[in-house]
Amino acid sequence: MQRHLISAADLTRDDAVLILDTAEEMARVADRPIKKLPTLRGRTVVNLFFEDSTRTRISFEAAEKRLSADVINFTAKGSSVSKGESLKDTAQTLEAMGVDAVVIRHGASGAPYRLATSGWIDAAVINAGDGTHQHPTQALLDAFTMRRRLVGRDAGLGQDLAGKRITIVGDVLHSRVARSNVDLLHTLGAEVTLVAPPTLLPVGVETWPCEVSYDLDSTLPKSDAVMMLRVQRERMNAAFFPTEREYSRRYGLDGDRMAKMPEHAIVMHPGPMVRGMEITAEVADSDRCTVVEQVANGVSIRMAVLYLLLGGNEPAVTHSRTEEK
Repeated sequence: MQRHLISAADLTRDDAVLILDTAEEMARVADRPIKKLPTLRGRTVVNLFFEDSTRTRISFEAAEKRLSADVINFTAKGSSVSKGESLKDTAQTLEAMGVDAVVIRHGASGAPYRLATSGWIDAAVINAGDGTHQHPTQALLDAFTMRRRLVGRDAGLGQDLAGKRITIVGDVLHSRVARSNVDLLHTLGAEVTLVAPPTLLPVGVETWPCEVSYDLDSTLPKSDAVMMLRVQRERMNAAFFPTEREYSRRYGLDGDRMAKMPEHAIVMHPGPMVRGMEITAEVADSDRCTVVEQVANGVSIRMAVLYLLLGGNEPAVTHSRTEEK
């Protein structure tokens, strides 16, 4: 593993499979009466969030505490950042405190890369989402969920997603989740198709390692997994589609559309879901929807990433003699 995790594109196939396999080990810890490992005892991890977050921040914090790390939560609101302190000043403050890892979410694309390469801080940097650029741990937890559902929990060990057909639907233009998933799924051998209105596709998308379609109904029958994206109104500065009703009619997933998917196919969503727009309640609450699984798997994946970046050479999970019997 490399020193930092900034982009899903930085991971090789072997890196990605190692993280997924390690996450499978970490998931077993959640089944124990005491869900804790001593792996990162004495290490300090800072959650540096310049953007609002619920799932990602809590997921990282749970992962850090299950690995016995000392955790410091930093939010921009109520801190010196709201008084004008720069990222450099914040980083140097953390360096003076001797932190071992920084999990950063920032509204500016490239901020985690800047932090990792600037020399301001001597700590591992994990990107928890930067602007519309990357969100690598989200892509990893999505791939972990797909591998478990489409290949099998035990059968999937050591395996990638070769030959699996994944369709990503919606606001690709503003989505760091879509970018990260395209990069990682391509590395893992999957065939990715983006489905969106032309106004919600980024310039240069034809150079991405994926197919592009404007017709959702034609792609559903050949999809192993369909990932619905939230329309990110907070990042929009123009009218990208006529009305919500029109968007939902052409690109929303309802029960009738779900019925066109193969029986084994799953429905995914990075959250938070806007029910009634990109996904109906009927689909969101169905057995084929993996949203709750994705949240649980997020903790296992983030434990795996933290362990591999900070854990050293000891085994990820030590089995007691009673467990082995």
